[in-house]
Amino acid sequence: MATIRERNGTYQITVYSGFDLNGRRKRETTTFTPPKELSPKKKEKVVQAFAIEFENRVKNGLVLAGEKTTLREFVDRWRKEYASQNLEPGTLEKYNAEIDDKILPMLGHMILTEIKPHNVNGFYVSMTKSGVRRDGKPGGYSKGTITKTANVLSSILKTAVDWEVINRNPCDKVRTHGEDVADKIKFFTPAQVSCFLEYIEKPYEIHTRGHSRVDDTGIQYQVGDYTLTRTMPEQLRVLFNLAVFSGLRKGEMLALQWSDIDFENSTVSVTKAAAVVDGKQVCKAPKTKNSRREVSIPRFLTDRLHSMMVEQTKTKESLGAYWKGNNWLFTQSDGSMMSYSTPYATFQDAIDRYNANKEPSDQLPHIPFHGLRHPYVKYTTKIFSLRLMDFQAQAYPDARRKTRGACQLHRGGQSQSPVRPLCNRKRFSCLPPQAKMSWILYAISMRLSDRWLAACSR
Repeated sequence: MATIRERNGTYQITVYSGFDLNGRRKRETTTFTPPKELSPKKKEKVVQAFAIEFENRVKNGLVLAGEKTTLREFVDRWRKEYASQNLEPGTLEKYNAEIDDKILPMLGHMILTEIKPHNVNGFYVSMTKSGVRRDGKPGGYSKGTITKTANVLSSILKTAVDWEVINRNPCDKVRTHGEDVADKIKFFTPAQVSCFLEYIEKPYEIHTRGHSRVDDTGIQYQVGDYTLTRTMPEQLRVLFNLAVFSGLRKGEMLALQWSDIDFENSTVSVTKAAAVVDGKQVCKAPKTKNSRREVSIPRFLTDRLHSMMVEQTKTKESLGAYWKGNNWLFTQSDGSMMSYSTPYATFQDAIDRYNANKEPSDQLPHIPFHGLRHPYVKYTTKIFSLRLMDFQAQAYPDARRKTRGACQLHRGGQSQSPVRPLCNRKRFSCLPPQAKMSWILYAISMRLSDRWLAACSR
């Protein structure tokens, strides 16, 4: 039987529903405020009817915890009982950034059962408004950022559904909003890949203006203008080639050890990845189960890796006890793992130097370092993946590589003739008109890189 208590016109209704594991009585409580215009007798009947309905819902297991829990309260529980157990530290750090910066300030105060699709839609729309960005940049968030935030919110509410805190996920019926960034350049074209890889092999000049210096005795003297000729370190050149020809993530490449390289079969074994967690660079398991894999690489790249290992061994012997490394491929000066930020910084500097004396039409776009990998995994860049397949085939004809059916490298023996991607009339006819045009342009561009392909095969 439900217990009813009245206070200042509001009724508190309590129903007991058995005992918990500790032997304590379980209870569900709710409040009800009847209309003020009702007569005392009518008001009593309405309250009794509500109490009976609530008691039946409790007995049938229809009362949800989300009727009393705010999103902020549930997120705290989700972090302790789910996220900390099931998410990688790096992933959880990114989730927390989205939660604390975007989700909780807007929706944290809301009761879970009161979050409806229109509330979620309003939240997405608000992210497109100018002035909402915490970094102070003009305009709203991009569609990509809103989609990322939406995925985090949906994941949290899906857990609430799984735990039977709410009945349904309000995110399921809402589409994200924001500026469409699909047309923005995220990766290099085949010609740009060729230009970039050729450029990083060449020496470059650094011009320094005159400035004052202080010698060991404390006397100040003037230094005139001078020019230095430098070459990008071999390990960074190899890293960029490895990113282009293997599709490995940055963290996967930084975590590679010499034991992961099979020089005889020209394969790379991916078993771990570098990441930054709480400001510290650590080595962890790969992003997904499928990330544990073996990847074929061109023979010329295997030879460069072998030469790099020989030089690193000499450096290790010369430094002796000062060498702190653990047989990493890509290292700092003391042998420790290369810093997580180094590849990106060097990549952007190389693009800046390349663009310095180029016409705008001939300049390389500033893409993220991760863009070197995306042609291998994005369906929208399938044509480019096939072009990269041609690069690999020419450099290492007996290799074989598969990535989601988009990039297949068939065994071609030791023939030095260009290996063309497989294409038949049936596959071509199924393509939409836009893709057909891209395919034709791709076929034309194949002849533009013959000299580069010949260089890779040597």
